[in-house]
Amino acid sequence: MIATRYYVTTAIPFVNAEPHLGHALELVQADVLARHRRLRGQQVRFLTGTDDNALKNVTAARAAGVDVGAFVDTNAERFAALRGPLDVLTDDFIRTSGARHRAGVHRLWRRCAARGDFYRHTYEGRYCAGCEEFLDDGDLVAGRCPEHDAVPETVSETNWFFRLSRYQDQVLDAIASNRVRIVPQARRNEVLGFVRSGLRDFSVSRPVQRSGAWGIAVPDDPSQIIYVWWDALANYVTALGYGDDQTDYRHWWRDGDERVHVIGKGILRFHAVHWLALLLAAGEPLPTHIAVHDYLTVDGAKLSKSAGNGIHPLDLVQRYGVDAVRWWLLREVATLGETDFTVDRLVRRADADLAGRLGNLVNRVVTLVEKYRDGRVPAAADAGEHGQRLAAAAHDVAGDVDAALARYDFRAAIAAIWRLVDGGNALVEQSRPWELARAERAGDVAAAAALDAVLAALIAACRRAAAELSPFIPSGAERLQRQLGCGDTVAPASPVFLRRAGPLAVES
Repeated sequence: MIATRYYVTTAIPFVNAEPHLGHALELVQADVLARHRRLRGQQVRFLTGTDDNALKNVTAARAAGVDVGAFVDTNAERFAALRGPLDVLTDDFIRTSGARHRAGVHRLWRRCAARGDFYRHTYEGRYCAGCEEFLDDGDLVAGRCPEHDAVPETVSETNWFFRLSRYQDQVLDAIASNRVRIVPQARRNEVLGFVRSGLRDFSVSRPVQRSGAWGIAVPDDPSQIIYVWWDALANYVTALGYGDDQTDYRHWWRDGDERVHVIGKGILRFHAVHWLALLLAAGEPLPTHIAVHDYLTVDGAKLSKSAGNGIHPLDLVQRYGVDAVRWWLLREVATLGETDFTVDRLVRRADADLAGRLGNLVNRVVTLVEKYRDGRVPAAADAGEHGQRLAAAAHDVAGDVDAALARYDFRAAIAAIWRLVDGGNALVEQSRPWELARAERAGDVAAAAALDAVLAALIAACRRAAAELSPFIPSGAERLQRQLGCGDTVAPASPVFLRRAGPLAVES
């Protein structure tokens, strides 16, 4: 049964540089989940935002010779501006430099402190600025952080520590029992192995001197700033008014049916271990699902702001159209394992699928209805064996899409819709409506009835496909739906998706 209250979030990125295509991937995936649930009539809230308080934001601002606040504001706006061009429809956008977030973080801290879960400790370790995390020997490869290919700096500090070890059994039970469901299975196994190896307490604050006083001060200890990950993870509840226990928090988190985080694999431990422990310490409900995606690469190298290979998604949208960009991210990116991006792959996939199989089908079907029935859709009738197969595919597609997205398998969901599209193309070739029309003109009554049945079946299938595609390519699906019309009429035929060998034509 689909949940009645569905809360879905992305991770909130650091704003030390401009966004890249990897950020677009996560936004689009979460947007599909939110739109799909809205399509099914569910209550949905979709949150994204920015992590303004990271030390790496401070470092980047200093390197640029810019005031930290101005630097963070400028880059946060660039992330916020991704939503419109990518057809991403959010309900909220939180910035962690805001007052509602600060109030919620302080409340969460005090709830944990009341349980005796914090203590001061002097610690020396190797700190990766890219991860904003102290790393153990087992985390390093040849002495370097594998995530950022950098040698961590040695840092000695006196900080507040959180008793993560106290919650090892509870975190393990939550994941092993699937009370918190982590997908794909390989990522779940990874987290279970990490927890079973033993959880160690971790630092949850930094000295004010090191952070330049940027961030949220520890309650009752102005010498310390709350560690950025502890601070950032709280955004999922502070955005709902956790700071003063607002109605939204109670409705979407405390009493909600599904609480879903869509994140990249590099921050899995923070979400699947640290975040669960913080919520347990505060006596709050846990997320129900953590959906993990792998990385995009360019020429085999991970997309990265610091590496300078971060393809800007807005440039792609401007050149090739939002449908092509969203389609590649959802159709091509693997559920597990890295996916290499090239412009050629984006263009070829959009040409083959959107302009070729889908666009060609809809344009042909609408043209046939215009030509042979003056734009009026015939009443549904038995279209024979092939038509029955198409009708069965149209009937099954919603359930197949539901099942695939319940597994967070976007490619499988599209494949379910594509079975319907391919079935429509097959029916056109098998029934040959132009030959039925020729026979009808010669006085063949049976051919006329068969043509009515085929056209009705094709329009019904195309309309169903367009509806199911609306979470994936909202703009393209809307154009398809306008062309397919409603009731017993269709709009004049015109190409919805344009094809060209080379950069994809921007849709009109």
